[in-house]
Amino acid sequence: MTSLSLKQIVEKALAEIGVSPKLAQKSKGKARTTTWIAVENGFGIRHYASGRHVYIVQTRMGGRVRTITIGPASVITRHQAVMVARQVIAHARVGHDPATARQRIRGAPRMDDFIAEYWEKCAPTWKPSTQETAGGYRRCHIDGAFPDAYVDSLSEAEVIKWFVALTDRSGPGAANRCLEILRAAFNKAEKWGYRVENTNPCLAVRQNKRNHRTRFLSDDELVRVGAILAEARSSDDRTLHARASAILLLILTGCRVSEVLGLHWTDLKGKRLLLRDTKTGPRTVWLGDEAREILVSIPRAVKQPWIFWNWRYESPIKSVQDLWAQVRAQAKLRDVRLHDLRHTFASHAVMGKENLPMIGKLLGHALVASTARYAHFDDDHLLEATETIGAAIERAMLTGSL
Repeated sequence: MTSLSLKQIVEKALAEIGVSPKLAQKSKGKARTTTWIAVENGFGIRHYASGRHVYIVQTRMGGRVRTITIGPASVITRHQAVMVARQVIAHARVGHDPATARQRIRGAPRMDDFIAEYWEKCAPTWKPSTQETAGGYRRCHIDGAFPDAYVDSLSEAEVIKWFVALTDRSGPGAANRCLEILRAAFNKAEKWGYRVENTNPCLAVRQNKRNHRTRFLSDDELVRVGAILAEARSSDDRTLHARASAILLLILTGCRVSEVLGLHWTDLKGKRLLLRDTKTGPRTVWLGDEAREILVSIPRAVKQPWIFWNWRYESPIKSVQDLWAQVRAQAKLRDVRLHDLRHTFASHAVMGKENLPMIGKLLGHALVASTARYAHFDDDHLLEATETIGAAIERAMLTGSL
C-alpha cells in the first residue's frame, strides 16, 4: 500500500460523509505548529500562520512514516476527522500483510448472514424479554435492510441513510433502538475479525433526541378508565376478562407490560409477585388487596403456567395494545400510552406523600434518579403545596418561627 492509496482512502471516507475530496488538498505555506490529539495515535491538527487549521493523520507504512492531510477544521468536524483517521491507520496496518487483507475480505459475510450469526452466538446470553424485544426490531427493521452489503464494507453514509429513513417510517424511538442493536453487532464484527478495528459505521450516527413524557392519569380519567375496565371484566369472554385484568394490574402495581403478561401462577405468593425477568433483574412486587383480588378472579387454564391466557387461541396473551386503544377511545384519552400507567402509579404515590426511595423500590428502580422522572404532581397538589409553603413563610415573618 502506497501513500497514494492512503490518500484515496481519505477521499473515499470524505465522500461518504458528504465532503468534497478537493478540500483535503495540501495546504499552502509552512505549518506554524502541530497539535497531536490523544483520541487516536497519529491524529493531529496543523495550525498555519494564515489562521487555517487542518486535520492530519500520521502512520507508519513500509518502514516509513507517512503524513496524510484529511481536511480543514472549518469544513469537517473533529469527530468526522477522527473516523477518517482511523480508517487510514487501520488500512495502513493491514497493508503490511496483503495476504491477511485478502483473507479477511474473502471471509467477511453479507450483512444478513452476519446478523444471523450474531444472533445465534449472542442472543442466548440475553434475558428472555430482551430476546423478544430485540428480535422484533430485527425482523421489522434490520433483516434485509442492507441486501447487497458485506459486513466489512458497510459505510457510515449507508447507515445514516437507513437510520434517517427508519426514523421517518417508524419513529425516533424505534430507530434509536435499532441503531443500538446494530452498533453492538458491529462491535462483535470487529472482535471476530470481519472489520478492522475502530471502523464501526454506527459510532458517528447521532441518535434522535429522546422526548421524556410527563403524562399520567388524573382522578377523573382514572374513574372513566376504571368503569370501562370493570365492564370488560364482567364479560363472559374469559380472554377479554384476562386482558382487562392485566391493564388494571398495570395501574395498581406500576409494573411494566412485559412483567405482567409474563406472569406464571407460581409467581404469585400470597400478597407478593416474584418476578423472574425484569429490566433490573428478579424482584418482588407487593400486592394490595385490590390487586390480589384481581389476580385470583382470573380464570385458570388447566395445566398452563401463565396467568394471562388467551382462551380463544390457546396461548399466552402477548399484547393488550388493541384493548387499550379501545379503552382510550371510550374514555376520550388521546395521548396516553400503556407505559403512562406506570407514570400514574408513581405520581399518585408521590402525591400520597411516599418518598422517592420507597417508590423506586416499588417500581424496581436501581437509582432514585430513575424514579424522579416518573413522579409528577397535578395542578391541585402543586397549588396546595404552594399555599402551605406560603402560609408557613408568612407565619415566620410575623412570629419569627415556622
